[in-house]
Amino acid sequence: MRKPRALRPGDRVAVVAPASPFRRDEFEAGIAEIRALGFEPVYDESVFARHGYVAGTPDVRVSAFVRAWEDPSIAALVAARGGYGSVQMLPLLDRQAIARNAKAFIGYSDNTSILSWLTLQCGIVSFHGPMIEGRFALGADGYDRDTFTRCLCLAEPAGEIAHPQVSVLAPGEASGMLLGGTLTQLMASLGTPFAFAPPDGYVLFLDEVGERPFRIDRLLMQLRLSGLLGRSSAVIFGEMPRCDEPEGNPTVRAVIADVMAGFPGPVLFGLPSGHTDGATLTLPFGVRVRVIADARPRLIVEEAAVS
Repeated sequence: MRKPRALRPGDRVAVVAPASPFRRDEFEAGIAEIRALGFEPVYDESVFARHGYVAGTPDVRVSAFVRAWEDPSIAALVAARGGYGSVQMLPLLDRQAIARNAKAFIGYSDNTSILSWLTLQCGIVSFHGPMIEGRFALGADGYDRDTFTRCLCLAEPAGEIAHPQVSVLAPGEASGMLLGGTLTQLMASLGTPFAFAPPDGYVLFLDEVGERPFRIDRLLMQLRLSGLLGRSSAVIFGEMPRCDEPEGNPTVRAVIADVMAGFPGPVLFGLPSGHTDGATLTLPFGVRVRVIADARPRLIVEEAAVS
């Protein structure tokens, strides 16, 4: 895996819009927060383009992404928002050209498509972390500065990442390369040239929002029947907000516990990275981690994500 350069004060960070449009007031608030972190936020005016339910045509979004990626003065790219649309970019991106430059790309939700492609097809570490809308725009209420800094600004292993709400569905300990993202995006990729294809022994992180328990069940069954679940050494589920039945029963946690019964490795539930009602944690995809599911469940990042 190729690792982006660690971010330093004064670095230029490009805001791109690979998926849906965003609110202008949140955009401005997010820009201010990136500046408060000590970076120089930059963006192409095409970031404000609109084309139905996406932030400009695929060509427009790809052009802005590539310009930022190939600009040697830009150290990292952060997504403005998720929603839908990033998968439209993949057929238009030149894998060999992108792979020549290792830069940090930060996002989650629909941007799982790009995270997975960068890490598994381009061999570049990527970051499941805060976007502009709803995260950087909210300051400390929207994202966890500590894990963001440890993952992106220090050329050393980020170490322990834990949260009081994380619980154990299956005990144990395992290690491997951390990969994953939003469950619907990962499963939608199957059968395409951009299919999620992790190596044996990987650690799987799964995030989701607003999907009813039976839909989570269906997606997890697809994950199992595809053989992808069996390749993993451990599974970590995110907070999964608004995935319980409206009346509260069954809960998504109970359904996941049932579907995951018999999985031979550790399983954790509730790590708030990506979709969460609190501050989102940053996780590095493409580096070695250890999952410990005991009385103090935690994830330990054992390898530096940046150089």
